[in-house]
Amino acid sequence: MKTVVVVGGGFSGVVTAVNLARLTDTPLAVTVLNADRPAGRGVAYGTRRPEHLLNVVARNMSALADQPEHFIEWLGTRSDFADVPPAELRESFVPRRVYGDYLQALFLWYARSFADGKKVRIESHTATVTDVEPHGDGARVRTADGRTFEADKVVLATGNPPPADLPGLGLDHPMYFRDPWGDWESRLPDPGLDVAILGTGLTTVDAFLTLRAMNWGGRIFAVSRNGLLPQSHFKAPDYPDFPGEDPTGLGLERLRVLMEAHCARLRDRGSNPAVLVDKMRPFTQRVWQNLSVPEKRRFLAEFRTPWNVTRHRVAGSIHQELTAAIAAGRLEVVAGRITDLSPCDGGLKLVAGGRELRVGAVVNCTGPAEESAGSELYRNLLCRGLVSADDLGLGVRAGADFAALDSTGARSPWLMVLGPPLKGMLWETTAVPELRAQAFRVAEVVVADLHARRAAVSEVEQLYADVLEYSI
Repeated sequence: MKTVVVVGGGFSGVVTAVNLARLTDTPLAVTVLNADRPAGRGVAYGTRRPEHLLNVVARNMSALADQPEHFIEWLGTRSDFADVPPAELRESFVPRRVYGDYLQALFLWYARSFADGKKVRIESHTATVTDVEPHGDGARVRTADGRTFEADKVVLATGNPPPADLPGLGLDHPMYFRDPWGDWESRLPDPGLDVAILGTGLTTVDAFLTLRAMNWGGRIFAVSRNGLLPQSHFKAPDYPDFPGEDPTGLGLERLRVLMEAHCARLRDRGSNPAVLVDKMRPFTQRVWQNLSVPEKRRFLAEFRTPWNVTRHRVAGSIHQELTAAIAAGRLEVVAGRITDLSPCDGGLKLVAGGRELRVGAVVNCTGPAEESAGSELYRNLLCRGLVSADDLGLGVRAGADFAALDSTGARSPWLMVLGPPLKGMLWETTAVPELRAQAFRVAEVVVADLHARRAAVSEVEQLYADVLEYSI
């Protein structure tokens, strides 16, 4: 029986494992290795708090690329959504913990029921993978607790890394929380103290919602260099004029001019120009791949922040809560570079944009670290030359079929990679529509490769049998 090890049990890992079970017609063993969380409960969907909502409406959240209604149909089986009209349900921003239920149920169904008839064995283990090395025609996967797993194929579905400390401002203090997805809220001091949240993106919104649900009495400061909170989702206007012709080969400057012209036209009509980012969605990956390295660096320096603020939005109800909290003085957004973070009078002192804040706790919500060698696993892979860093240092390189590219640029015969580690290659590679397509394609490639290898082995075995029969 051929074996596949999937490193990571969040969305990308679970959906890859499910698609392997769906697509294979030969016996296959799939092992999912996930650190600290059960399969299906990655960082994004491991939250247990009901106030943390999906940032995309339910109709766009099917985990299966070839079954776009799958999530909606699954929601319809739950009693807590039985009274929601179908049209309303499709446009709902469902709690993320419910989506975690969905992924876990999908994984367990294929692991325990449907897959049995295909002689597919799927299992998951809690383990932190620290190294992968070649072994025979495949690989050997090593974990932090000393276990090893041998595999014909390995899929890196490691997801987003945790936030990094701000440069030069690392701090060892009981009230400085590096991990915004840990149980930081239960360790907070007096609920009347002020709290500072580093960052103003989607993770900061979650931290704010958590504090609000706890009826936190102190002030909440959201601190970032740009001071921009996520925008609200909205009903997009009908605007077929953009982008017009395929924008893939325009280059950054011509694309900037085109988008600014259409932004002005939409503002004149009283429409939200953010719709242009949505209409770019089918082209974004190809546009990015066609940009030169200097163009990509310019985009990161000049346009990344406005793009992210416009692209990654929140439900209208959440945006209203943010606006109301700011108006009431419970939430304050502070714009400016953080120049100091240090202990002070039993709490912490934070200096940003020349302003000094004294708070009881600080939560790091600056977003995933952007470095290709941020974990022991990737450092080892890079050191061995089994993967290679992309030109921007945001992650690793892969071919069009998601096979990892080694230090010579050659396609790995046994190592695949998908999701956030390919940000430097694809830019748009963190949302469900992209990830489900990648997971399906990775499973297709793995199954085809293993089938081809099995067929070649079968031909050799038959030839050997013919030789034996002739010899006898």
